[in-house]
Amino acid sequence: MVAIPNQSSVPKAWTEFDDNGRMKPSSYRDRVVDVAEELYKFTILLREHSTMLVDRYSERDEVRRRGRLLSQAEKAAAKAAAATSIVMDNVMFPR
Repeated sequence: MVAIPNQSSVPKAWTEFDDNGRMKPSSYRDRVVDVAEELYKFTILLREHSTMLVDRYSERDEVRRRGRLLSQAEKAAAKAAAATSIVMDNVMFPR
């Protein structure tokens, strides 16, 4: 994954917006616009490489082993089932 080497924070952000929800002109707004522009530029530069950037070994391996990627809900259920199994093993066969 790629992270843009730029960030910004706005202290007391609730005071930096007008009644229409737009940021008031200030150095904070200028900085947020700078970061947004940089994010846009990185997006344009990396777009043609997106397939390579999101290709993960662990996901390829999971598809190879299981035939598909599991959803987060399926992974959570499997983890809960494994934890229950360990608890049951300890009850039946205390160490």
